[in-house]
Amino acid sequence: SSGINAEYGQSMDVLIRAKQKTDGVLTKTSLMLGLGETNEEVMETLRDLRSNDVDVVTFGQYMQPTKRHLKVQEYVTPESFSEWEKVGMEMGFSYVASGPLVRSSYKAGEYYIKNIINKRNTKTHNL
Repeated sequence: SSGINAEYGQSMDVLIRAKQKTDGVLTKTSLMLGLGETNEEVMETLRDLRSNDVDVVTFGQYMQPTKRHLKVQEYVTPESFSEWEKVGMEMGFSYVASGPLVRSSYKAGEYYIKNIINKRNTKTHNL
């Protein structure tokens, strides 16, 4: 629907503007799976995110918060979440968190920051 496309465009614009406005800013977004999306739609979204230099992506399972919200169309398998994590890393995202309980939360950011610190420490120790 055009409402979804408008929201998608607005979300991409926010990510693009954040990257343009601040040097070195890390951009991050999350995809909730299980709403009837196709693999090709997820791939297209990941390509759009990479072309806009988004650094971090997380994948989680959509859960229907109330009866008024959209119903879960599919419970994504742990194997599928692992595959999306692998695909994301191969596409060049700096960090990918992917699993049924993953949310766009401080936890994902915390793991990413630890990873960056570990890489910096490794480079410093190898000098």
